[in-house]
Amino acid sequence: MSDLRQRLEAYLDKRGGRHSIVELSPDASTREYFRIVWGGSTAIACVYPDSFIAGEQSFLDVTGLFRSNGLPVAEIYDYDEALGVIVQEDLGDMILRQVLADVSDAERDRLLNEAITLIARIQKATATAYDSGSVASRLKFDVEKLQWELEFFAEHYFSTLKNRPLQGDLLEDLRAEFRELCEELESRATVLCHRDFHAANLMIDSRGDLRIIDHQDARIGSVAYDLVSLLLDRITKLPTADWLAAKRRYFLEERAALGLAKLDEDAFAYEFRLQTIQRCLKAAGTFSFQSANRGKTHFIQFIDPMFRIVLRAIENLNRFPVLRNILTQELNS
Repeated sequence: MSDLRQRLEAYLDKRGGRHSIVELSPDASTREYFRIVWGGSTAIACVYPDSFIAGEQSFLDVTGLFRSNGLPVAEIYDYDEALGVIVQEDLGDMILRQVLADVSDAERDRLLNEAITLIARIQKATATAYDSGSVASRLKFDVEKLQWELEFFAEHYFSTLKNRPLQGDLLEDLRAEFRELCEELESRATVLCHRDFHAANLMIDSRGDLRIIDHQDARIGSVAYDLVSLLLDRITKLPTADWLAAKRRYFLEERAALGLAKLDEDAFAYEFRLQTIQRCLKAAGTFSFQSANRGKTHFIQFIDPMFRIVLRAIENLNRFPVLRNILTQELNS
C-alpha cells in the first residue's frame, strides 16, 4: 500500500468515514487521485506527497479564483493540511478528448466552441486574479519560463531521443532565436491562462456541461496561449489554415461578447503563430522525454506534426531561419 493511500485512510479514520477507496489513473505529477464515499455519494480525494499550508496551496487558491468568477471547476468539500489531502466534487469519468474522437463533426465543433468560450471566460477573470492577490497573478510566462521550456525541447529531442545533440554555433544561434521569441511573448503576457488547456483537462459532467480540471498552474500569459494549447494538442493531422482562422475569429467574438478588449484579427493571428512555435516545441520536448525516459513511445507520433505546424507558423511570420532549417532537416531525414 502506498504512503499516499495510507494517509488517505488516516484522513477517513479521522472523519469516521467508510474506507471505500478506488484508485484512479495516476496523474502525471507525484500526487494521486482516489474515488471515495462522501455524504451518500462519491467524491475525489487528491493526495499530495507532502503536507501543505492552505493559504499557500495553489490548487485551493486557483479553484477559489475560478469559482468566484463562475468558471466550472470542481467544488472543494474539505482538506487536511497535515495529511496533504484535498476532497473535491466528483465530475465523473468522461474526458473531452475521448468524446471528441467518437462524435460527429458537428458535435465536435460545438464542443470545441464551448471550450473556446471557456478560454475567454478565464481571461475575463484576469482583474480578479490581480485584485485578490491570487498566486496565478504572481506567476507569468516570462522569458525565463518560456526559454526553459524551449531548452527542454532542444535537450530531450536532439540529445535524449535522437542522440544527436546540437552543438557549437548552431546551438548558440538557435538559442538566440529562442530568446528573441521568448522576449516577444513575455511582452504579450497580459491575461490569465489555464496553462494546460486541452481536451484531456476538460470533462463532461452528468449534466453534459464542460468542466475544467488541472488548473492549479494558472498564470499570466499571452492571449493566444490557451487557444494554441486547445487547438494544436496531440494532433496527427495538421488543421487547415482556414479552420484555424475560423476558430481564432470565434474566440475573438467570444471575448468581445464578454466585454473584453477588441483585438485586431490579423494582429491576433500574428500572436497566435508566435505562441504556436513556443507551445508546440514545448510539447515536442515533453513527447521526446516521455518516449525516451519513460517508455511511452506512443507520444512519438505527435512530434512530426508539431514540427510541421511550427514550420507553417514560421513561414507565415517569415522569421527564425535557424529554427526553420533545423526542423526542415529533421522532417526530411
